[in-house]
Amino acid sequence: MGTPSFAVPSLEAVAGRCDVVGVVTQPDRPRGRGRAVGESEVARAAAALGLPVIKTAAARDDTLRERLVALRPDLFAVVAFGAILTPALLAVPRLGSINLHGSLLPDYRGASPVHGALWDGLAGTGVTTLWMDEGIDTGDLILQRWVAIEPGDDAGVLAARLAATGAPLLAESLRLAHAEQAPRRPQDRKAGGYARKLAKADGAIEWALDAVTVWHRQRAVTPWPGATTAWRDRPIQILKSRPEHRLVVGEPGTVVAAAAEGIVVACRPGALRLLEVKPEGRDAMPAADWARGARVEPGGAFALETRKETHT
Repeated sequence: MGTPSFAVPSLEAVAGRCDVVGVVTQPDRPRGRGRAVGESEVARAAAALGLPVIKTAAARDDTLRERLVALRPDLFAVVAFGAILTPALLAVPRLGSINLHGSLLPDYRGASPVHGALWDGLAGTGVTTLWMDEGIDTGDLILQRWVAIEPGDDAGVLAARLAATGAPLLAESLRLAHAEQAPRRPQDRKAGGYARKLAKADGAIEWALDAVTVWHRQRAVTPWPGATTAWRDRPIQILKSRPEHRLVVGEPGTVVAAAAEGIVVACRPGALRLLEVKPEGRDAMPAADWARGARVEPGGAFALETRKETHT
């Protein structure tokens, strides 16, 4: 059971080691920039593997349960499916259900574990396989792997690396479970925390924060919802940046320098060097190229945003 690209490596790894009798994914929906209706990444991968696909958004639908019962599965393998499984569904497989989660549980339970680790500026995160129960990422732990967070990572890059790390871990967890040798390490439900689903407002850049925090958050919201600010009332996304440890003169959001190495913008304290941007209605480009065309000069200022909510 899975839907986005994060689940595709797991599907391929599991199909290579297990007898996959069915793949459950979300229905066809508008996707991509053109919003054309299309299949999920998992549906396409399953078709390429010649696997039968069930498309449904209704995990509570009795029809789905009946179809899965008829397959007589030993195990469910669940990766970013996009719906909470009911107790009735969890009771279908003979040996239980195993989930791959993009964090080192109990940290970052919930919908946005990859974004949460970047947002908080961690040096590393990881993946966990766990037995599913009726809670949200609260089941007993099976296997875990630590993954370093690199300076060039954003949420898309880090998620792809976690997906690649987690795929063989999930396949091994299923093998152990089928042999009735998979560990069951209970989680401390009072430990860790939840990474809530991101909102579009999370992308607004707050220049009045320190430069390292702005950098962490820019990476956390790239590629979605996008780290967004405005120049002369026109929105622009920051795709790549790096913090500058320097004393700057100017209010937060003020351009300190615009050169071949990018645009340096004042924070409080420090400064952020913008390396790659995406202006409204245009493709991604080096920040220096955009600065020349937009006539960005020291003393100009990007829009100053203040977010009222916090990321937990």
